Amino acid sequence: MNDATLLHAIIENAIDGIITIDKKGIVESINPSACLLFGYTPQEVIGHNISMLMAEPDHSRHDQYLHRYNTTKERHIIGIGREVKGLRKNGTQFPFRLGVSEVILSDRTIFTGFVNDLSREKAAEERIKNHAAQLEELVEERTASLRKTVRALQEAKEEVSLSLEKEKELSQLKSRFVSMASHEFRTPLSSVQLSASLIEKYSQQEDPTNITKHVNKIKNAVGNLTAILNDFLSLEKLEAGRVEPTYTHFDVVKLSEEITEEMQMITKQNQNIIYEHTGLTSMVILDQNLLKNCIINLITNAIKYSGENTFIEFNSEVTEKEYILTVRDNGIGIPDADQKHLFQPFFRAHNTGNIPGTGLGLNIVRRYAGLMNGKVEFESIINKGTTFTISFSSNNEKNIHSYN
Repeated sequence: MNDATLLHAIIENAIDGIITIDKKGIVESINPSACLLFGYTPQEVIGHNISMLMAEPDHSRHDQYLHRYNTTKERHIIGIGREVKGLRKNGTQFPFRLGVSEVILSDRTIFTGFVNDLSREKAAEERIKNHAAQLEELVEERTASLRKTVRALQEAKEEVSLSLEKEKELSQLKSRFVSMASHEFRTPLSSVQLSASLIEKYSQQEDPTNITKHVNKIKNAVGNLTAILNDFLSLEKLEAGRVEPTYTHFDVVKLSEEITEEMQMITKQNQNIIYEHTGLTSMVILDQNLLKNCIINLITNAIKYSGENTFIEFNSEVTEKEYILTVRDNGIGIPDADQKHLFQPFFRAHNTGNIPGTGLGLNIVRRYAGLMNGKVEFESIINKGTTFTISFSSNNEKNIHSYN
């Protein structure tokens, strides 16, 4: 077998497609593998421009490559090893890698193109790409799920922490309640027991003066117990969220005068409650019962913590913008160190001594005022007195809407 026969046999049996073209791009030969790849017979291809086997944009660019190469002799312009879109006879496209070699014969120059089908490689790449995308999506889903789980765990941890903190606070409140109740209940009950015994004794002696005196002591003791129980019931309802404001349109002057008259009956010797109103109108929109409770609490404190022969100033003011209620006394005052704790439940200032009280009143006042979107402020100087102010916006849309 001579060299030409051997070369022909190699080309005819090569796995890759082999095509030769002249300088103008006209196909001179095509081996069986290339025919099988493109779906043509040799007769359908030979004599035609090689671009017939290429899809756009390679179809339009191929002649430009050859022209530039023939003009400049720049080898890279041929596109050695470049990827090309192939066009089969049936119109389908596929990717192939084209390697081009220049062959110089004795009488002319031809170009040999080696066609390597990339369909399987591209399909494999696409499968890998899709698989990678699926994995990324799965990772994102798992990450999102993990983040959601972490958030849920954090929220659960916060809930547990809040629950434990709430339980701790509740335990402290119970401890304060037991301590306070054991003292506050014992004192008036002992007074009731002693006065009842003395009344029995004085009744036998027909001593009406002492009987009246101890009957009043019993009334005061029962009044103290009633106030304590009322504070406990109010706190329990607030903690359970069972207190909702019921807004009505009422005369704050009339309410204040009624409260002043009632509270004057329990003042100390020569204590006087002085009530004044400022404003062209006295009509307000609030919860009358909650407001009354707040005023009574503040005036009760003023009576307890002020001495005999003193004045308690009680003022109301109604303007276009707000309602203001003020209770001012000239009593023992509140120590500076205690002022920041004043509204905590069961807290009592250190200078209250044996003066009875639950430490709940101011906490209830602030919370009742808050339910009506009001605020409570105070100023106090030790041994000179205290001023409490409750203010509400008269333009509060929530209040007006609730009333309407």
